[in-house]
Amino acid sequence: QVQLVESGGGLVQTGGSLSLSCSASRRTFSSTGMGWFRQAPEKEREYVAVITGSGARMFNRDVVKGRFTISRENTESKVYLQMNSLEPEDTAFYYCAGRHGNGAVADASGYGIWGQGTQVTVSS
Repeated sequence: QVQLVESGGGLVQTGGSLSLSCSASRRTFSSTGMGWFRQAPEKEREYVAVITGSGARMFNRDVVKGRFTISRENTESKVYLQMNSLEPEDTAFYYCAGRHGNGAVADASGYGIWGQGTQVTVSS
């Protein structure tokens, strides 16, 4: 059973930065599309950024607005989300997700492997 474990969440002030990390137990990580999603209270889960096994990236521009970067290190089976210039609207539970196959899609239903999530809180 593949497991994803997120870390790096926390409390930060407006304008601050956080770096989220997701570790995967999957041996074939380099051929696994990965994504970061988030869910705020009483809101639907939304995609933040996704990355293919080979490193091609796609961002939700309405969410990211040029502030976040997704990256991966296949040799360590990790994917990262660097978040800068955080705003209170970024407060949410952030989830790492993986899917079978190298591709990455923006639809959460395309991912069958999910981490437990990590809380990000941005104070005003």
